[in-house]
Amino acid sequence: QVQLVESGGGLVQTGGSLRLSCAASGSIFGINSMGWYRQAPGKQRELVAATTTNGGRTNYADAVKGRFTISRDNAKNTLDLQMNSLKPEDTAVYYCNVQRYASNYWGQGTQVTVSS
Repeated sequence: QVQLVESGGGLVQTGGSLRLSCAASGSIFGINSMGWYRQAPGKQRELVAATTTNGGRTNYADAVKGRFTISRDNAKNTLDLQMNSLKPEDTAVYYCNVQRYASNYWGQGTQVTVSS
């Protein structure tokens, strides 16, 4: 099992910045990838950004490219998401995700609200 604890959400004005953090603990050996997803009211959960363990490849959703940056500290087992130039359409609950072997693990989610 992998436990994920997120922090850093909140309310920010359009154009502002927030930084989300995710701390992983438990059975962290064998993690394939870590990433951030988000889910807005009435919409499906979608990928925001993810990074693989082997090769360090990073993938961003088109909607956040150039504004968001994902970073991973393997020594500390943490995953951050720096969000700049935030827009109202970025408002959602953001979830940390870990893929370990064939299993997916999710954090409890943190609310990000961008006011216009």
